[in-house]
Amino acid sequence: MLFSVLLLIHFLAFVIYIGYLALLWPTRGAGPRSKAGFILGMILLATGICLVMLKYPYVNYYKVVPKTAAFLAVAGINMWFDKKELSVGAYYSLIGLTLFAGCVAIFH
Repeated sequence: MLFSVLLLIHFLAFVIYIGYLALLWPTRGAGPRSKAGFILGMILLATGICLVMLKYPYVNYYKVVPKTAAFLAVAGINMWFDKKELSVGAYYSLIGLTLFAGCVAIFH
């Protein structure tokens, strides 16, 4: 039951982050950004860690490692562009990494 609740929270945070990036689409990230990305990232990180802890030692490392690398890259891009507008390349990188993480999660 706890695993299912955490997975649902993790999924909803992911979907909301995709929606947040979609709202930035008209300006390709050049508009003002809020702290929503940071908050959603922390939710994703916390629920992801809890999900791995609940599954240990039967963790699907072939999924966890690429998703963690994508998360770190997204965090790095967001830290780099914290006080300034996203470049078009950074915006597309955020979308690509986010969709990559989602694809890793759903494919076996």
